[in-house]
Amino acid sequence: MGIRSEVSSPPIVVVPASVKTVAVTKGFDIKGSKDSSKPNSRDLSPRSISPVTESKNIVENLSSDTNASEKKILPEKQEKTTEDITDSEPTPIKVREGALDPKAHYERERGGEKELLHMVVVGHVDAGKSTLMGHLLYALGQVNKRLMHKYEQEMLLDAPGHRDFIPNMICGASRADVALLVVDATRGEFETGFESGGQTREHALLVRSLGVSQLAVAVNKMDNVGWSQDRFSEVVSKLGTFLRQAGFRDGDITFVPCSGLAGQNLALPPTEEALLKWYSGPCLLDVIDNFKTPPRPVSKPFRMSVNDIFKGTGSGFCVSGRVETGILQAGEKVLVQPQGELALVKGITMDEMPTQVTFAGDHPCVTLSGIDMQNVLVGYILSDPANPLAVTSRITARIVVFNIKVPITRGYPVVFHHQSLLEPAVVTKLIAQLNKSTGEVVKNNPRCLVKNSNATVEIETAHPICVELYRDVKELGRFMLRSGGLTIAAGLVTKIH
Repeated sequence: MGIRSEVSSPPIVVVPASVKTVAVTKGFDIKGSKDSSKPNSRDLSPRSISPVTESKNIVENLSSDTNASEKKILPEKQEKTTEDITDSEPTPIKVREGALDPKAHYERERGGEKELLHMVVVGHVDAGKSTLMGHLLYALGQVNKRLMHKYEQEMLLDAPGHRDFIPNMICGASRADVALLVVDATRGEFETGFESGGQTREHALLVRSLGVSQLAVAVNKMDNVGWSQDRFSEVVSKLGTFLRQAGFRDGDITFVPCSGLAGQNLALPPTEEALLKWYSGPCLLDVIDNFKTPPRPVSKPFRMSVNDIFKGTGSGFCVSGRVETGILQAGEKVLVQPQGELALVKGITMDEMPTQVTFAGDHPCVTLSGIDMQNVLVGYILSDPANPLAVTSRITARIVVFNIKVPITRGYPVVFHHQSLLEPAVVTKLIAQLNKSTGEVVKNNPRCLVKNSNATVEIETAHPICVELYRDVKELGRFMLRSGGLTIAAGLVTKIH
């Protein structure tokens, strides 16, 4: 497997670092190691815990089998092991001199490659999301026959309460460019997921509120209704009206009849005669391929949200997440916020392959040193030390209130969802109620906010957080408010106090 060559960059000053570099292996499922090496932020801070973190607190070294496998790939004539080489060659600290053209750098690195597109799959419980995506990956050759035989067995599964996983869904949707909404065409099942209490509506509202504008709707389990055109049209009519009200444009929504279990109309055109009689549109894979990649803000200062933290094989540790804006090169320093500590980037990996640079839109694993692992939590932001984020515990925002039963009043307690961060907060002030269409002030200092209303409010969090104004960085200017297990509002940051 080829390793990407080091990218060209402006002249740099090389200063030997005091921290030594070691080989790093992504610390998830390591062959030869039965234990997880992912730490748990729950025991590191009183801050609210992200749903990404696990319920166990295990921080162990990787097994010797992993190191042995790394040594085997070295040439026979080479006397030093990987650890010997890395210990004797400290990572240089890169200091940028002169102007760097991020767009030119991005084109030079990624111009000849396929564009990265991140898709989130959402839908009501039992809509068939896992079966549909598993069959699609199998049809594309991503799952070999040996692996299929290994896991082939019969089992009964009881799906857990779906409401408990909405925070996970928010975390995933905040990192997505596009979305696939899976709905069950079976009579009664679609209505259960779509009506009040189901998650079809809430998921669609959430992905749109988090900035996703392109949506594919897989009308799944069509074989359960005999591939009925009338049933498909009924689902499209009901759901299409709601999606347009949620803010999706007609040209950005595509409905596809399919069956995840039978594999019909997934990666290839359908062969089912009952479907061919009335459907001549694209298969699901064609719809996904036609999604447009959004522009990447590579020219803005570097920002990366931390979604996961785990121990590597050496003295450093790894953080994974999405690069929201800017670029990052190995050897540079980053500012961990809101903690406010500097860390050295010892290495960067993408899909378990080392690279020298990562850009906005990527999901890299970054190896850090020079900072205590306990001082970095899920929900923190890595930023450019020369252009740090604003750290605050009070913001003014414009919010859209969802279908709530209890009005929002001054002092209303909420959970503030921002990227992977979950933070207790309070709505401290109701500044104004706004017109939904024009944004003009309808009423100043309202006593309460009812369902489907727009307003400007002031929110105070329990701990300092890192946000951006929505007009400056959309990715870090959006947030969600939840209370009592329900999503009650979506908001945009308009002022940082």
